[in-house]
Amino acid sequence: MPEQWVVPSELAGERADRIVAVLGGIGRAEARRLVDDGAVLVDGESVSGSTRLTAGRVVAVRFPPPDDGVEPAAVPFRVVHADQDLVVVDKPAGIVVHPGAGHRDDTLLNGLVARYPELAGLGEAHRFGIVHRLDRETSGLLVVARSAAAHEALADAMRRREIERRYLALATGVFEADSGTIDAPLGRDPRRPTLITVRRDGRPARTHYAVLAAWVGVTLLDVRLETGRTHQIRVHMASIGSPLCGDAAYGKRGGPGDPGRVWLHAGRLSFEHPIRGGRREMTSRLPPDLVASLERLGPPITGQVPPTVITRPDSAGSEAPTDS
Repeated sequence: MPEQWVVPSELAGERADRIVAVLGGIGRAEARRLVDDGAVLVDGESVSGSTRLTAGRVVAVRFPPPDDGVEPAAVPFRVVHADQDLVVVDKPAGIVVHPGAGHRDDTLLNGLVARYPELAGLGEAHRFGIVHRLDRETSGLLVVARSAAAHEALADAMRRREIERRYLALATGVFEADSGTIDAPLGRDPRRPTLITVRRDGRPARTHYAVLAAWVGVTLLDVRLETGRTHQIRVHMASIGSPLCGDAAYGKRGGPGDPGRVWLHAGRLSFEHPIRGGRREMTSRLPPDLVASLERLGPPITGQVPPTVITRPDSAGSEAPTDS
C-alpha cells in the first residue's frame, strides 16, 4: 500500500519532488527518482518533479520494497547483558543503528547479526529485533530482542511507554528550576527535511529533566523520555533555548563542554523482562570523551556529578556473560 499525505499549507507552492522529500523524510534525489519512476501520484495522477502543488492535495507514494539482506560485519559495541530472549548493548558514538543511505555494512545492526545470526529473520525489515534507536552521535544502551515472543512483548512495552530510558545530557545555558517537563509536539521541519522541529500538528512528545550540576554557561541534566520521537531530547532542549553542547544541527559547535559530538548518553535502561518477568535495570558509564569534557570544565559551581558517572569505563570490547 502506498503512503499518503495531504500537502500542508506551509508547503503550498513547493515542487512535488521537494514535498515528497519533506513528507517522506527522504533525500531530494531519492524523491526525484520516485517521481520520475511514476511511484508518486497526486490526487490519483502522475506529475513531474517540477510540478508545484497547492495545499490540500493528496500525495501518494509507493516506496520500493526494502532490501532485507543485512551483511554481518565486525562493528564494535559492548554487550551489557545477554540471555536467550534479549541482549542489551552499549553503542559507541559514531555508529549508525540501522542501514541506510551511505551506511550499508557498518551499522550496529550489521554487528548484531554477526554476533547473533538469529536476528536476521526477526521483526520488520531493517529492524531485526531492535525496538528503539539512538542517533549516530549518541552513545549508550539499547535493548534488542532475540526471539519472536520477546520482540512482540518489547515492542508492545515500548508503545505503552513501559520501558524507562534515562539519559545524561550537557546543555548550554542556566536552568532556574531544579527540574521541569517539556511538552511540545514534534514533526519534520518543512524547510530542512532531515531535521525535526516543534510544530502544532506534530506527534505528541514529552521530556522530563532534572539538574545535576552546573558550570558557567552549561548544565548537566538527568533526562527521562516519556515518548521517543526522533531527535526528541535535542529538539526539546533547543526549543527552550538550551541546545545540547556539540549539537551542530540544533545549536552550534564549540564552547565549554563540547566533546566534538552531541553531548548525550543513554546511561540507564529499565524494563520488565518480556519472558522471565521481573524488572531489569541496566546502566552504562560515560564514555571517555564525555568524561574528558567534564574534567575540562573543572568542579561545578552548583550540584555535583555522580561519582559513578565519571568513573572510567572498562574496555569497550568486553562481553557480558550470557544469562542462560
